[in-house]
Amino acid sequence: MENNMKYAVVIPARFQSSRFPGKPLVDICGKPMIQHVWEKCCVAVNSVDVYVATDSTEIAERVKGFGGQVVMTSSDCLTGTDRLAEANLKLDCDFLINVQGDEPVIEPSNITKIIESFKKTSNVTNAYCAITSEDEFRSLTVPKVVTTSNQKLLYMSRSAIPLSKGGDYVNAYKQVCVYAFSRDHLSFFTSSKEKTPLEKIEDIEILRFLESDIQVDMVEVESGSLAVDIPADVDKVIAYLNSK
Repeated sequence: MENNMKYAVVIPARFQSSRFPGKPLVDICGKPMIQHVWEKCCVAVNSVDVYVATDSTEIAERVKGFGGQVVMTSSDCLTGTDRLAEANLKLDCDFLINVQGDEPVIEPSNITKIIESFKKTSNVTNAYCAITSEDEFRSLTVPKVVTTSNQKLLYMSRSAIPLSKGGDYVNAYKQVCVYAFSRDHLSFFTSSKEKTPLEKIEDIEILRFLESDIQVDMVEVESGSLAVDIPADVDKVIAYLNSK
């Protein structure tokens, strides 16, 4: 695999989140959440390779205000991956790293691990880590990851998997929302105009690749992040940052 491939880290951000409108701009310790994510990405790679992809002029202005680069996308992107594909029509990269805009305490090393792994294989690549509490295991907002012994994705679900015969939590893993997609992966994703059956049920977009027989490599990282899915999650992030 060539190591001189052109890539960028892209943070998809939309203002109209169904569960949390205006989420990227929520204040966390004096900065909008999207700035926390951008700063973490800039630790992992050079800031000239980091972009925020958005359809919101309000988000775009805030990002430019703290020195970030913006790629404007349309409002009809169904998923973050669709937004990345549209952004790459302008960026023209060999591959993109998707870092979710609601991961304000993401570990920069998780981003670099995904980049290094992708450069070796060119497969769709996603991070995952061990689940450490039963609450997290049972939570429907946490996608659980099941892999082969060679860290190829077998399935990802909001359900509590794997489950013992008695319904017990033994050990499990969860998705960490850092992905790598090639130009071709992104083209494939946007060429299918409808969600695949399992993707639609679970609302987990990586399943579109799995259901279409496209291999997904999982890269284990030491810890996940604190994703902001609903307003109550903001307090958890603030408490975490204050403890540091």
